[in-house]
Amino acid sequence: MDEPTRTHTSYWIETAPPGDLAPPPDGDLTVDVAVVGAGIAGISTAWELARRGHGVALLEADRIAAGVTGHTTAKLSAQHTLIYDRLRRTRGKDDARLYATSQTDAIRHAAEVVDELGIDCEWEETAAYTYAEDGDRTDELRAEADAAREAGLRAEYVTGTELPFPVAGAVRVEGQAQFHPRKYLLALAADLERLGGKVYEHTRVVGLSEGEPCVLTTENGVKVTAGTVVVATHYPIFDRALLFTRLTPRRELAVTAPIDAAKAPTGMYITPEQNTRSVRTAPYRDGKRLLIATGEHFTPGAGGDVEARFEALTSWAVERFGDLTFTHRWATQDNDSTDSVPLVGPLHPASRHVHVATGFGGWGLSGGIMTGRLLCDLITGRENLWSDLYDPRRVKSVVREGKDFVKHQTDVARHFVGDRLHHLPGPSTGSVDDIAPGEGAIVHVSGKRCAVHRDDDGKVHAVSAKCTHLGCLVAFNRAERTWECPCHGSRFDPDGRVVQGPAVRPLEQRDL
Repeated sequence: MDEPTRTHTSYWIETAPPGDLAPPPDGDLTVDVAVVGAGIAGISTAWELARRGHGVALLEADRIAAGVTGHTTAKLSAQHTLIYDRLRRTRGKDDARLYATSQTDAIRHAAEVVDELGIDCEWEETAAYTYAEDGDRTDELRAEADAAREAGLRAEYVTGTELPFPVAGAVRVEGQAQFHPRKYLLALAADLERLGGKVYEHTRVVGLSEGEPCVLTTENGVKVTAGTVVVATHYPIFDRALLFTRLTPRRELAVTAPIDAAKAPTGMYITPEQNTRSVRTAPYRDGKRLLIATGEHFTPGAGGDVEARFEALTSWAVERFGDLTFTHRWATQDNDSTDSVPLVGPLHPASRHVHVATGFGGWGLSGGIMTGRLLCDLITGRENLWSDLYDPRRVKSVVREGKDFVKHQTDVARHFVGDRLHHLPGPSTGSVDDIAPGEGAIVHVSGKRCAVHRDDDGKVHAVSAKCTHLGCLVAFNRAERTWECPCHGSRFDPDGRVVQGPAVRPLEQRDL
C-alpha cells in the first residue's frame, strides 16, 4: 500500500485549504440580507444578492464550504436517481418539467460562473447514469428514462455503460457536469467579498427575531440586524415552521482510491440497489484519476456498526474495480423531504422576510445553485418560474406523500417514547469502567443517562445523553467518534460540541 488511508478526511477539503479565518463580527452589525450557513446554498445566495447590489453578511458556524458541501461526491446533475417518474405520477408532468428545467438551469449557470470568474475547479462535462444490475428493475428504468425525456432532459434507456461490470439497464442523461466543489465555492466567497459582502466564520447563530427588521443573535451575543434573513444551514436551526416533521436525515459514506486513467469509466453512476452505490472519477496525478465510491446510507444515530459499513463499501469497490489503495474516506449527511422536492422559499406561512433552503435529498450541488437563483429572485421581487414548485408552504404534495410523512413521524415518535420508557440506544454498558478505548456508550450515572466516551489515551469524556434540539437520546458512532441523534440528525463531538445541526447548543457536561 503506497499511500496510507486517511481516516475521515474529505479529499475536497484536503486539496483546497480554507485559507485565513474570516473572524466573527467584533460587534453588532446591520446589513440588507443576512445568510446563515455557508455551504453551496448559502454562498450561492449571498453571491447572487451581492451581484445585484445588496449588502450581505454570510454567517458560518464553522468554516465555509467545510460541512456537507465539503463532503459531497461533487456531481452536478439534474438526473437525481429515479425522481422524474415519481414526480410525473405524484405532482404531474408540468412540475416534473419545472424540476428538470430548474436543475438544468443550475448546471448551465455554474458553467457560466466558472467561465466568468476564471475558476480553476476541474470542471468536466459528462453524462450521468442511473443503473440497475437486477433485471427485474428494467421496467422501472425505462419508465424513468421516458419521464426524464418528457421533462426535457437528454435522456435515454441504454443497456451498456463504461462500468467494468455488466448492468441490466440504465438511464443515461447527457449534458451533466462534475467539478471540485470547494475550489468553486472558495472562489465565489472571494468574489463576494470583492463585491462588498462580509464573510464571518466561527459565528454560530442561536436566535432569530422575525420582524421589520429581523434580528439574529450569535452564540457570543452579537446582534445582526437585517431586512431579510436566509436560513441555509442544511437542516433548519429554527423550528417555528415545523419543517423537521417533513425532513428525514440520512448519513452516507464515501471512499476514494487512485485508478489508472485508461481504465477509469467516464460519466457519473448511481444505483438504488445494495443500499445505494454511486461512483465517479476526478482528475488526480501521475496518469491516474481518483475513483470516488459512495453508499451505505443510514439514519444518524441508528447506523449500527459504521466501521463495518465502510468495510462493505471498500469491499464492493475492490470487487468491481480490482485491487485498490484507498486514500480518503469520509461521510456526509443529507435531508430527504417527504415529497422528494427541496423546500426553498418563505420559512413559514406568516414569513415575510425570512427564507429557508433545505431537503435537497443528496443533490445539494445543483439544488444549492438553484437556491441562490431562486431566493435572489424572491428577495429582489423578480418573478421565478419554479418558486411554487419549491415553496415550503406547499400542502397538497405533502398530503399525497402521506405515507412517507407518517412513517417519518412514527420513527421519531418511537425514539421519543422508547428512549424514555424502555431501553438505552446504541451500545450500552453497565458502568463507565466497561467502556474500552475508542468506544462510547450510554450509562446511568447518579440516576442520569450520560453519553460517555473513552478516548485512545484512556481519558473519559462524559456529557448528557439528551440532544439539545428536541430531547431524543443520542447514540455513539464509533467510526467517526461522534454522538448522533436519530430523530433529526444533530451530531456532537465527544466533548458535546455541536458538529452538525439542527441543534445549536452543546450537550451538557457531566461530572463523573
